[in-house]
Amino acid sequence: MSRKLIDNLSSSYFEAAHGLYPKRQRHRIVAYVESYDDVAFWRNILSDYEDDKNYFEVMLPSQDTLAKGKKTVLMNSLDANQLGTSLIACVDSDYDFLLQGATKVSDSINANKYIFQTYAYAIENYQCYAESLHEVCVQATLNDRTIIDFNVFMERYSEITYPLFLWCIWFYRQHDTHSFPMYDFNDTTRLFGEVNINNPGRSLTEVERHVTAQLHRYRNKYPKLQSKIDEMGEELKKLGLEPKTTYLYIQGHHIMNDVVIKLLNPVCIQLRRERENEIKRLAEHDEQYHNEITCYDNSMSSIELMLRKNIAFRPLFLFKWLQEDLCDFMDEVMKGLPQKN
Repeated sequence: MSRKLIDNLSSSYFEAAHGLYPKRQRHRIVAYVESYDDVAFWRNILSDYEDDKNYFEVMLPSQDTLAKGKKTVLMNSLDANQLGTSLIACVDSDYDFLLQGATKVSDSINANKYIFQTYAYAIENYQCYAESLHEVCVQATLNDRTIIDFNVFMERYSEITYPLFLWCIWFYRQHDTHSFPMYDFNDTTRLFGEVNINNPGRSLTEVERHVTAQLHRYRNKYPKLQSKIDEMGEELKKLGLEPKTTYLYIQGHHIMNDVVIKLLNPVCIQLRRERENEIKRLAEHDEQYHNEITCYDNSMSSIELMLRKNIAFRPLFLFKWLQEDLCDFMDEVMKGLPQKN
């Protein structure tokens, strides 16, 4: 082999090896997030905005303690006045988006262009996006049959809970977390018992009964507030909160654990049973049956895991708002980078 060929091969090898390492010349943008789950969620979103000039590094805000959460993110960014084109904060909106400056934290989040929020209550609301729930069931059971129209179910659930949710937001806007605390609202609006897939509306009727009782209680206790709450409701429509979208603004853990998983569990049980019966019907002998069942069992995943990994929320209008914010931010980043001659 000639010396020239050896040199060319060596050069190609080192160029390829060099490509294995991070491109240090790119502009690094650190993104502070609230928890470990948020790292994966925001990494998936922010990767869409990386190129040969910029990249994101998603991390928890403190390397000195295990403290997490929105408060830690904001303390490590806002108080230090460090946010900008090289450091951003990515947080759940909680109620802060709907509060629209009624608290100091809400004002800071909504006014700071370097803080990116979900607009929905939390990342769990994205993962529970109604139009994506059939896909979650398919991933969990490997069965594509539709049993329940999840979009219709969640819209009806939202319509039922909407008037009571407005009362909850009203009190929070008045800095009153005691008259109608979130845990009371959640307890009233959870799905009670198991969902009957042959009559899922029965579960919604039960929720409606509890909501109606709570509404009656608050309207009697505060008879002069209803007109003000209705007025606030009209204002909040500009923020996307309408009767059919309420579930997107309710506490994410509550929607995931007390509503969506309770809804998906019986559906996935039925879908798995159907697939198992199909395998049993088609198997020519016991050995084939046991092999196929074992293969099927090993291929399935838990509903909770599939929800956590769900990224089929991109058509959601709140996500599009977030995308617009990130596009504006990246335009600013690019303007600040040195231009090549």
